Amino acid sequence: MPPAPADALDVGGFVPMSTVDWPDRLAAVVFVQGCPWRCHYCHNPGLQPRCAHPAHGWARVLETLQARQGLLDGVVFSGGEPTLDRALIPAIRQVRVMGFEVGLHTAGLYPERLAECLPLVDWVALDVKTDFDDYKAITAVPRSGDPVRACLDLVLASGKPHELRTTWHPDLISDTMLMRLARRLKAAGARRWVLQSYRATPSTEASLGTGVRTPPDELVDRLRRTGLDLMVR
Repeated sequence: MPPAPADALDVGGFVPMSTVDWPDRLAAVVFVQGCPWRCHYCHNPGLQPRCAHPAHGWARVLETLQARQGLLDGVVFSGGEPTLDRALIPAIRQVRVMGFEVGLHTAGLYPERLAECLPLVDWVALDVKTDFDDYKAITAVPRSGDPVRACLDLVLASGKPHELRTTWHPDLISDTMLMRLARRLKAAGARRWVLQSYRATPSTEASLGTGVRTPPDELVDRLRRTGLDLMVR
């Protein structure tokens, strides 16, 4: 299926300046609407439905970016799942023409589209939610780990700067599952891995509890002994 024009990008949200969405970069963040997964700890459930926002959303983003040329380092496309949208690649091209670097947050749902995106981006954050065989426990979708496995291979083979990210909650990912994932990542050639603490939102408190769940030091030490460059965030 051919790409859609950039102005058809379904913009579900926009942050004009962020210091946390791309390490060591000052970036704007475009949240693309739509994701077919229903991860239990999702922080952006409002971005899950594919609901076609007004077409002027992308035009307004471009207006803001034009005003911030020279002030921002780059633009991050996040979501939802940005690779779901056929207008993503034309939108990335427009941003590059404006002189911005491009970052991409993806959960790895669509390997073919990620393969098209990789030559055009400067940095990728790939969610690796759990060991690939255990994905249904997180996403509620059978075999959802299969495309992520393919996307991991694509990212590692691309040579692009990247980080792999896993959100930890003891009710969703056991120590055994996490150690198995660490060994798989190491065997695949991964280096940088970010273990993210679960942070409650109003939509997750009832099922996963309030506050923050941070992986215990003993578990982090065991994971680091696999040889991965592990950061806890």
